[in-house]
Amino acid sequence: MPTPIVSIVGRPNVGKSLLFNRLAGKRLSIVEDTPGVTRDRLYAPITWRGREFLIADTGGIEPHTDDEMLRFMRRQALIAIDEADVIILVTDLRVGVTASDEDVAAMLLRAKKPVVLAVNKTDSVGDPPPDFYEFYKLGLGDPLPVSALHGHGTGDLLDACVKEFPPEDPPEEPSDAIKVAVIGKPNAGKSSLINCVLGSERVIVSDIAGTTRDAVDVALENEYGRYLFIDTAGMRRQARVDEPIEKYSVMRAIQAVERADVCLIMIDAEDGATEQDTKVAGFAHENGKAAILVVNKWDLIDKTDRTMKEFEEKVRAMFSFMSYAPVVFISALTGQRVSKLFPLINEVNEQSMLRISTGKLNDVLRDAVTRVQPPTDKGRRLKVYYITQTGIRPPNFVVFCNDIELFHYSYRRYLENRIREVFGLTGTPVRMVIRQKDDDQ
Repeated sequence: MPTPIVSIVGRPNVGKSLLFNRLAGKRLSIVEDTPGVTRDRLYAPITWRGREFLIADTGGIEPHTDDEMLRFMRRQALIAIDEADVIILVTDLRVGVTASDEDVAAMLLRAKKPVVLAVNKTDSVGDPPPDFYEFYKLGLGDPLPVSALHGHGTGDLLDACVKEFPPEDPPEEPSDAIKVAVIGKPNAGKSSLINCVLGSERVIVSDIAGTTRDAVDVALENEYGRYLFIDTAGMRRQARVDEPIEKYSVMRAIQAVERADVCLIMIDAEDGATEQDTKVAGFAHENGKAAILVVNKWDLIDKTDRTMKEFEEKVRAMFSFMSYAPVVFISALTGQRVSKLFPLINEVNEQSMLRISTGKLNDVLRDAVTRVQPPTDKGRRLKVYYITQTGIRPPNFVVFCNDIELFHYSYRRYLENRIREVFGLTGTPVRMVIRQKDDDQ
């Protein structure tokens, strides 16, 4: 049986994200005293009374609006309602029942799904104030007093949700999904790519730069395997990150990179590879993540028979520090070559976990030393004794020598290139630590 989903909905600025964070037990959703901060659907796993389920945070529902972003948020909330097993409608005690609350309640009644009515900002303990009873008029049964700020009533709220779940099936095997972070500067097509691979409008897509503010996890299983895609906010240059919300978004994108197994670095073909693209990619490289350089919007480029090769050469020059990363040209809008991403994701993920025996590594080391003699300095020659692998994600190697000072960066790079030539290690960085043989640390 699929994991139950509980969607938190309501009009903007009633405290949905604060309640989401309270129930999740950590700060996953951006909380800011600004209507419309949460735009996409966010998910967090919860275990309550022995039941495991997901809670989903959504953008506020504004039933009647001409604002484009609010319409997007309303659409996302409707999708969340459609996929939910139980819905929590969050209202605001201080404001009372509004026309928007009544419209949302009517929408939920038409959905014919279990609804738990939470009256947020009931911050005092004891009997609720007289204004609380006004919420019975929404026709959704007994309202529950809740304080997302202080945590009052959240246990009763979760009890009410779990009561509505279908009977539990035996637990499934743990997921072996590959975690894929989609990163890049704003408006490079990250959300469009996720919608394309899912075949549905899972995350908001808009020409407005900065539309995605949270990192959003979406699961996918196809003929190539299981994946967990993490859509992230576009990362801008630090000097341009002024709003507190923007700063949260960049932090969330960096956290997404840290969680990921593979990073897809989205490059806008119309803009070409830029310095900002290399800075975004640097987050993945510095964290030792397997990576693929994805040139998006290729359908919009006027092409000759040399256009792709020339563009790739420019990308390689800009990303010289990531020469290991494959380059793929796609159109998230038309779906062109998107299916080629999955075999590549599988390959670079496997390569980042590759383990090489010490014997094979030292065969390569002996051959490399024979081909190119180690450097000398003031009559003293570097001696490279042996190499061993100490970890994966990324592959980590320790090389033992007689004198670290003689081990120049150029010779380290040469040995890394020889290892890559023999074993591949496509799409993954490599970490190489140099130690003297008598180094006990």
